Amino acid sequence: MLKPLHGHGVIMRRMYYYQTPIGKIGMAEEDGFITNLWFPGTPAPVDADLWETPVLKRAAKQLGGYFAGGKHPFTVPLAPKGTEFMQSVWAELQKIPCGTTVSYQEIACRVGKKNAARAVGLANNKNPIPILIPCHRVIGKNGQLTGYRGGLAMKQKLLDLEKSG
Repeated sequence: MLKPLHGHGVIMRRMYYYQTPIGKIGMAEEDGFITNLWFPGTPAPVDADLWETPVLKRAAKQLGGYFAGGKHPFTVPLAPKGTEFMQSVWAELQKIPCGTTVSYQEIACRVGKKNAARAVGLANNKNPIPILIPCHRVIGKNGQLTGYRGGLAMKQKLLDLEKSG
């Protein structure tokens, strides 16, 4: 999806930090779309202005409901940047119901690339909007937790939250 340019050909990216049960997270938006979510301890990007926008407020409110045990889907507009394959994987991840898990192999089959489980893993790793695009719900085909940018303890915590909510 192409984004309109503002001013002198510069895309305006705004970001803001929010305190959550997993620590302080950062979120960014461009032109009314959430583009990134950073876990605690991740340095701020240098190309973003610290400014809380209406879309960021809405995303923070929805995350608050999620952390309170809500199982409602996230409805803020998302615009992750990635390849066509990554986009297809991220679209499938958004279809995984809260509180459930699927395997990398299953996602590969859903996107029409049955032998691409490792590529699905790479797309998960490159997911710029974790939690909102729930890559934590993807596990190994043996049922074991496998890599997660926020760490396996974070992945388990998110899955436990969803199952108990």
